[in-house]
Amino acid sequence: MTDEFTNAQRASVLTQALPYIQKYYGKVVVIKYGGNAMTDDKLKLEVMEDIALLRLVGVKVVLVHGGGPEISGMMTRLGKKTEFIDGLRVTDRETVDIVQMVLAGKVNKSLVAMLEQLGTAAAGISGMDGKLIEAEMRDERLGYVGNIKKINIGIVNDLLENNYIPVISTLGFDKSGNIYNINGDTAAAYIAGAIGAKRLILMTDIAGVMLDKDDPSTLIRNMTISDAHKLREKNIISGGMIPKVQCCIDAISKGVDKVIIMDGRVHHSILMELLTDEGAGTMVKRDV
Repeated sequence: MTDEFTNAQRASVLTQALPYIQKYYGKVVVIKYGGNAMTDDKLKLEVMEDIALLRLVGVKVVLVHGGGPEISGMMTRLGKKTEFIDGLRVTDRETVDIVQMVLAGKVNKSLVAMLEQLGTAAAGISGMDGKLIEAEMRDERLGYVGNIKKINIGIVNDLLENNYIPVISTLGFDKSGNIYNINGDTAAAYIAGAIGAKRLILMTDIAGVMLDKDDPSTLIRNMTISDAHKLREKNIISGGMIPKVQCCIDAISKGVDKVIIMDGRVHHSILMELLTDEGAGTMVKRDV
């Protein structure tokens, strides 16, 4: 009986997912993946399995990744101190070389390899490939940390049209050939806007936007841009959540339908958000 019940449950889940599969079939979903969700190998594999499944059912996934913990770990091994100003990594010439090595090399290619092992065609690129991310220096105090000037989305469209999952490390460049470390959430928002994504998913280390940051039961499941401004005025949106919510607003202003902030450490949170009634995290949308 147990096996029959389990199979019936599986069939029911697939049936319930059908309307959502139809909704997202042929649509672009941009997923920003980073932070602690990348440091657990088992969880990393689950995330890649979710992405492979979405691609298999016809969703066009663009994966934008960070790698802060890996960069910090490499800097420690090389005897270089990590320094932050306003939450941003100070990136001198030596550090940007390390960032490029870790992001465009180790992290990017390991994600591509995992997707390929799951039978999904993937191609790893950085913001320097195809002039994807044109940037400029953000603040001389930060060194080679960049602001995005322009997104040239052609290479991403080409990969999607040829049934690849683009796996993008967030490095930018300028016309002088300087390389910049770009905030991953910001890059994902700009890329999602340029490609006309139906959804942007920001995977974080918390459940989403909460009325009480220490109480997950106060999770705000739906929020408009006006709501976001009011919550910031009340200091409910504060600290590190401010730039993340701003990225949501930027993405929507650039044409993205809706943006989700979710806890990437929750097992199969991507599938919960896209293929179930319940969803996951906080959904940010434009005002009606």
